[in-house]
Parts: sequence; structure tokens; C-alpha cells
Amino acid sequence: MPLTFTLDPVVTPELRDGILDLWTDVTNAGGAVGFVPPVTREDIRPGLVRQFVSMTEERSRLLVGHDEEGRVAATAFLTFNTHPLMTHWLWLYTVMVHPRHQGKGYGRDLLAAAERSARTVDGIEAIRLACRGGLGLERFYASCGYKEVGRVPNAIRVAPGDDRDDIIMLLPLT
Repeated sequence: MPLTFTLDPVVTPELRDGILDLWTDVTNAGGAVGFVPPVTREDIRPGLVRQFVSMTEERSRLLVGHDEEGRVAATAFLTFNTHPLMTHWLWLYTVMVHPRHQGKGYGRDLLAAAERSARTVDGIEAIRLACRGGLGLERFYASCGYKEVGRVPNAIRVAPGDDRDDIIMLLPLT
């Protein structure tokens, strides 16, 4: 059963808690979404609050995918550039699909929904995202149409002695 995607949903306590659970579960399953396991919901909460603040300041938009049971199953934040020379593209952050749903094509569905959403924003010509090296994520994003346009070796320190590349991917919309 496909996910149901909503751009700019009303943030309710249920949605907030669903995103906290998703982010925690994805991180603890080894997902590269800004934290290193193990984490708790309380570890994640400040990052989510920052995202919500960005949304209220109209600097980002939330895309949420719900499963057939109505649970939060996927998210991505579309974040606008504030630099006046870079307002023609946006960032895609915190791209997540719950581990229980991985392998079903929902990651591709999420990226397609993000692309459709970005295309509704006047003046946006591309989507950029960054991913952590060492996990094969760049191959997945490439299979969805993104092209690697930059790589900073060893820019992400997951743990002492475990440095990963920061890989920048681009999806032109024009």
C-alpha cells in the first residue's frame, strides 16, 4: 500500500510525536540523519524544534508520508536558501523512511513527492541534498535522478577514527 504524502501538514502533538519516533527509530537503525545511535526522543527533540521554528519563519516546509495505519512513515524538509545568490535552489534535509517500511520503494516515492513539491515553488530550479559517505546513499540518490556534484573527504566524524565523506547531490528541475 503506498504512502500518503502531505506538504505543510498542520503540526499537531500526534504529528510531532510521530516524527520524533520516526527520527529516533531511523537513527537507532543506523540511518544517517544527523545523529549517531543510540539516541532517545529527547536527544532528537531539539533538532525537531529547530525544524519547526524554521517552518514558522517560512524558511522550510515539511513533507510527511503516512502509512495505511495513519502513522508517520517518512519525512523530508524542503529548506529555502537565504543567500540572495542562491534562492533558485533548495535543500532537502532529514530524508527518512521508517525501517519497517524500507525495501518497499517508499524512499523513491518520498523523493518523487519532494520533487513534485519543489516544482510548486516559484523560482526553484534544483534540489540539493547532502548525504554521508560509506553507506551507499549516493548510489540510491543517483538511481532517483540526483547527480553527485561535490564531495568533501572525511568531513563527517561519526566516531573517533570513523570519518566519512560529505557528498552533495543535485537534481535539476529545469
